[in-house]
Amino acid sequence: MAKRDLLGTEGMTSDEIVAILDSAEAFREIAERPVKKVPTLRGKTVVNLFFESSTRTRTSFEVAGKWLSADVINVSGAGSSVSKGETLLDMARTLDAMSPDCIVIRHQASGVPQWIARHSNASVVNAGDGAHEHPTQALSDAFTIQQHKGRFAGLKVAIVGDILHSRVARSNVHVLTALGSNVWLCAPPTLIPPAVEALAGSGGACLRVTHSMDEAVADADVVMMLRVQFERMNESFFPSTREYARLFGLTPQRVRRARPDVAVMHPGPINRGIEIDDTVADAPCSLILDQVASGVAVRMAVLYRLMAGA
Repeated sequence: MAKRDLLGTEGMTSDEIVAILDSAEAFREIAERPVKKVPTLRGKTVVNLFFESSTRTRTSFEVAGKWLSADVINVSGAGSSVSKGETLLDMARTLDAMSPDCIVIRHQASGVPQWIARHSNASVVNAGDGAHEHPTQALSDAFTIQQHKGRFAGLKVAIVGDILHSRVARSNVHVLTALGSNVWLCAPPTLIPPAVEALAGSGGACLRVTHSMDEAVADADVVMMLRVQFERMNESFFPSTREYARLFGLTPQRVRRARPDVAVMHPGPINRGIEIDDTVADAPCSLILDQVASGVAVRMAVLYRLMAGA
């Protein structure tokens, strides 16, 4: 990779994105082997530092590192000395003194991975920072789309839900528009950042904003639903969950408005019955579990390209 860190997808070129997806394709078949292990990163150390709860991202980074034969150390925020009052700077210096090759960090505050990268000699991977970015999730989503659609140019991708608080949506907009897809963002007006509306209105990107779910999913090739992030809401952004589900939930009726071969996606975890109906989440068109599998391959590719060289 051109940089030693992966802190976000904003500014990534299509060539950089495709290079990671190509590496992920090479690593994908490892999951099908009887012995899921290659010696690529033997002798390297990866520290997974998670200050927020995570199942998919944390586990897939751990699996990715171990399948590449790296030594993986998992540290939770509650299990670190930060819970005793240690500053992030002291924590960064402490970790750096142990000479890790890569630090994977998730934090509830935007900008923390960038700050850690400035104070560490290790490569730093952003595993989600506040409502800012989640680059490896967007790359995993792109890899899933590539596996099932074979292309990005000209695809209509509807991203529906809590855009305001979604780091996944931000990273996906950067990746998918860079690859030539037409991205439609759909949410209640209260859950669309004003800057996004301004960008969509400028015509400078393949980006549209709508508050109509039916318009967003009409003839869509991909419908990506987002979790309503109640834990980040300190006020009411819509009247009720029932009202939200009625206007912005993905139902079988709305799926029929999309293309016959539509791919339904969700980065997880799912609030079933709110943003997506059970029958849709478990339908043949759902790629939710494919996204999880893609996450391991993509994170292997990222760790490899950061630590083993291009």
